[in-house]
Amino acid sequence: MATPVSSIRNLGPAFDAACTAAGIASAEELRELGADAAYARLLRNGHKPHFIGYYVLVMALQGRPWNDCKGEEKRALRARFDAIKAQGRDPALSEFERMMDRIGIRRP
Repeated sequence: MATPVSSIRNLGPAFDAACTAAGIASAEELRELGADAAYARLLRNGHKPHFIGYYVLVMALQGRPWNDCKGEEKRALRARFDAIKAQGRDPALSEFERMMDRIGIRRP
């Protein structure tokens, strides 16, 4: 079994930069948010959606190797990713709401 992600840097420099830009400062914060909420925040902050990035994040937070997910489980992850991607493109979010989300203040 792989070790759960202990640092955002372990997920790669591009992901580290995207997290920093979205106001996610640590692996603890990533774990607290969970993969879906963290990735949604990244998308609302302008991060381009990539299934592989989401997939690796989910596996890392579970402490599983990135290639440990196949078949139905991977299809279910793809469906979750597609739903998050659609939510991240919410045109109803104003620039102010995006800014507040970046600093961690969430809408009710």
